[in-house]
This record gives sequence, structure tokens and C-alpha cells, in this order.
Amino acid sequence: MPDAIKRLAILDDYQGVAMSMGPWDRLPGLEVTVFRDTITDRAALVQRLAPFDAILAMRERTPFPRPLIEALPNLRLLVTTAARNRSIDAAACAERGVVFCGTPSFGDPTVDITWGLITGLMRDLPAQQAALRAGQWQTSVGWGLEGRTLGVVGLGKLGARVAKVGLAFGMKVVAWSQNLTEERAAEVGVTRVDKATLLSTADVVTLHLILSDRSHGIVGAADLAQMKKTAFIVNTSRGPLIDQDALIAALKAGTIAGAGIDVFDIEPLPPGHPILAAPNTFLTPHLGYVTQQNYRAYYEGTVEAIAAFNAGAPVRVIAP
Repeated sequence: MPDAIKRLAILDDYQGVAMSMGPWDRLPGLEVTVFRDTITDRAALVQRLAPFDAILAMRERTPFPRPLIEALPNLRLLVTTAARNRSIDAAACAERGVVFCGTPSFGDPTVDITWGLITGLMRDLPAQQAALRAGQWQTSVGWGLEGRTLGVVGLGKLGARVAKVGLAFGMKVVAWSQNLTEERAAEVGVTRVDKATLLSTADVVTLHLILSDRSHGIVGAADLAQMKKTAFIVNTSRGPLIDQDALIAALKAGTIAGAGIDVFDIEPLPPGHPILAAPNTFLTPHLGYVTQQNYRAYYEGTVEAIAAFNAGAPVRVIAP
């Protein structure tokens, strides 16, 4: 049985809720240190994390590539919130003898944010709230969802749930991805089309793909140019799925109606980033997974992971 974990670092707790949401009293003797900022400098990160034998990573916010893992001599347990984290080198963990495991998560809250962005854009809600606070009344005329066309890029678990909400709103729903089959589209109740048809016919394009070499930049300048001038694009998956420079150019030129973006090429988004000045945008700070239910599942799962490690029977281990 391994020696008990003594020092845990919790990373990227922007809201300052880790200590109140986790049942840390179940781990007497554990010293917990919470960090509320994100460090990108490798040397500074090594200096910060070197004393800890366990680390909790919040999603992909702080990547753990091989050089970082190999530079942390005391690390024995690395926990990621949720069940998968492509920014952590699982093979390097295994080779170094570091147990890498996940936590439970709650539902699919990214669907909520996706529809918040879609409805906000279609009805011009951010601008209408600002106008109301400034003493104005009904300064624009929005679009209702019923009868509009929703284009879903990626029809996996999240994409399928977003599509079904669209159907419930009375929208026509079309879908495309590189691997999408007619059978999968029929199972969800939507129409499979090619990429060009989706882009040119959809009133709202929403992205639900895993970021990979194949999907990186899957929506570029030529793709945005195919969209209707009255169409919106929404991204709640990963920022680099869209060529951000091309998106900003399209927004400034008015060749698309607007964009709802929850994910960015750099996170946290630094002050002065060009997307912040782009017109006709509804921007949120990667809130897709940020819910009370999810965070409680993350921190409770971390306590379970540490207790299981201390008992010599790790749980939810993520293999290379």
C-alpha cells in the first residue's frame, strides 16, 4: 500500500469554490493548496508544483506534457476533472509511475450554454439588455427559432442533444461531420448533408467536435464565406476549431450576422484580445462545464480518487 498523499495542489479555481464544494474533511491530514490563477511559463509552473505529491487539473486549463510531468519529482497522483483530458500525457504518467485518473461529471451542461448563445444571438439579447439599461426600448427585431435551419457540425453525444433541442423548437436540423453516417443522422432524427450544404443553408451553425489534428481549423475563411449573411456561428467545443482571424475578419466585414463563442484560442482570454472588439458577438468565458452540479462531482471525485490511491486501489485510472 502506498504512503498516503500528503499535499494536494488544486489548479485554476477561478471562482474560489474548491474548498467549499469538496468534502475534504474525509481526508484528515491532507494539506490542500488552491491556486486561482493560470501559469503558462514552464519554469514557474515547475517551481510552483514541485512540492506536491498530488495535483488536480481543471479540464485542459493547465496542460501536462511529458517535460512538465518529468520535472515534478514528488508527483504520484494526477487527477483531471471529468473522464478525459487530451492535454495530459498519459504515457508519460505511466512511465514515471504517476497514477492518472479522472472524476465523475454531471450531465451535459454545454448543451445549456449552446442554446443560451443561440437564443441570445437570434433575439439580440445582449444588445437589447444594454439598450434597456440605457433607457431605450426595442431597438432591433430578432429571429424566432421555429422554421429556421440549425446546422450541427458533429453529431456525437453533445451534438445529438443540441440537435434534439433544435427539433423541439421546431427547427429544421441538418448535420455534417467527416464520419457522420446516414444511419446516425436518422437515429437522431436529422438530415445528413455535406459540409458546403450545411454552411450555405443553415441559419445557425453550431460546432460539437473533439479538437484533433483533423478538426483543427475545420471552419476557415472559405467556410465562413459560404455562410449566409444572416447566419450565426456558435462554438462551445474548442476554440481552434474555427480560424479565429478569419472569424474576426468575417464579423468586421459583416459577411455573417454574428458569433456566439464560449471557447477561445487562448484561455483565459487576455485583455485586448482581438475577439473582444469584434462586432456582433456574444462571448462567454468557457462556461460550458461550469455548473454547481459539475464542480461538486469534480471535487467529490477527487476526494474519492485520493482515498482510493491511499488504499492501494486507484479508481477511474486513465490508460495511455
